[in-house]
Parts: sequence; structure tokens; C-alpha cells
Amino acid sequence: QVQLVESGGGLVQAGGSLRLSCAASARTFSANAMGWFRQAPGKEREFVAAISRSGGTTKYVDSVKGRFTISRDNAKNTVYLQMNSLKPEDTAVYYCALKAGTYYSGTTLFIAGVNYDYWGQGTQVTVSS
Repeated sequence: QVQLVESGGGLVQAGGSLRLSCAASARTFSANAMGWFRQAPGKEREFVAAISRSGGTTKYVDSVKGRFTISRDNAKNTVYLQMNSLKPEDTAVYYCALKAGTYYSGTTLFIAGVNYDYWGQGTQVTVSS
């Protein structure tokens, strides 16, 4: 069973930065595509960013482009989300997700939450105005 543990959330003022981490127990982590999602109160879960298994391909939702950066360290089984210039509308619970299996190409990444097989428990990010 794969476990994902997020950390790094907290309360920050608008314009500030946070770095989220997601540590995975998967032995095949380096072969798995990863993603970050968020869910604000009263709203549906939203895709934020995704990264291919190699880290060479990334994708972001338009609202965070230029402010957030997803990266991974396969030696540490960890994926990161660096969040800069935070806005109050970024307030949400942030979840990391792992796509199981190795049958897809190394440059493939996944945007839809239904494509992911494992999820973390989430970490709260609150941005005050």
C-alpha cells in the first residue's frame, strides 16, 4: 500500500511563499507520475500541477502559472510544490496524488483526478489578505 504524506502548509500573508512537500512510500516512485490538487471550502477539487516521472514535463492550471513550481527528487521519493506570490484565492487544502503503474511513457502526465490511484491526507494552506 502506497502512503503519501504532505507537509509544509500553513498561514501566510498575501504575496508570501510556501513550499509543500509530499513524501511517498512507493518503491516505484521514480516511475510514477505525480500531481497536486486543491480543494477550497464549498468548491470542487481542482487540478493545480502535474509532473512526469522523469520530472522533465510539467503542467499547471492557468491561475498558478508563473507563481507555482512543481518538482521532484526521486532519490528522496518526494515531490514539491513551491508557491510564490500567494493570493487569498489560493487558500485551500492541498493534496498530492500518485499515478500507479509504469505502462505510460516517461513524459506523460495526468490532469484529471480520476487518473490518480493514491492520495495524501492533505495540508491546509491559508493566505490572508
